[in-house]
Amino acid sequence: MSRQLVHLIDDDWEVREALSFLLRTVGLDVQPHADGAAFLEALPGLRPGCIVTDIRMPRLTGLKLQERLATARCRWPVVVITGHGDVEACRAAFRNGAADFLTKPVDEQVLIDTVQAALATLDGMLAAESGSASSRERLARLSQREAEILALIAEGRSTKEIARALAISPRTVDTHRAHIAEKLETTSVAEMVRLQLVGADR
Repeated sequence: MSRQLVHLIDDDWEVREALSFLLRTVGLDVQPHADGAAFLEALPGLRPGCIVTDIRMPRLTGLKLQERLATARCRWPVVVITGHGDVEACRAAFRNGAADFLTKPVDEQVLIDTVQAALATLDGMLAAESGSASSRERLARLSQREAEILALIAEGRSTKEIARALAISPRTVDTHRAHIAEKLETTSVAEMVRLQLVGADR
């Protein structure tokens, strides 16, 4: 989970300090970054969090930062802040996937609400990714024959139908089903089908 972390990116030291203090007053962890380039350099070692970034910064603008994040397949929510807001900048920010676009001076409560909403979205995304990874790990435990039987189970085939399709005995099918249930850590057919669908999307 994100553990309520905010990556605050602004080249203005006073702004970083003021916004960091504000966000910390509501229990959020804040990791400040001097500019977008510095953030990207540190990105591989950073914990997931909501990104709050200024638009106009040296070396790398907030909009260019969004483009680089997309290239890096970093899907952390981005809240864009600017003191030079205009319609085109707003459109560009949203085209690049911004969670929201705020203008300076930022209303404190609006910023807090926006960041908390973005963090809730991030937590949901991380939970889904974790669940998918767990599902893929369990599916990888299956032998080729077990994977074939699971696919037929997902089609709604009975034990006898699976046995006929694979030219094996129903008793052998039942044995494989028991092994599948053990490896997938579930006896629920519905859960087996869900996991099989995850495997089909890999």
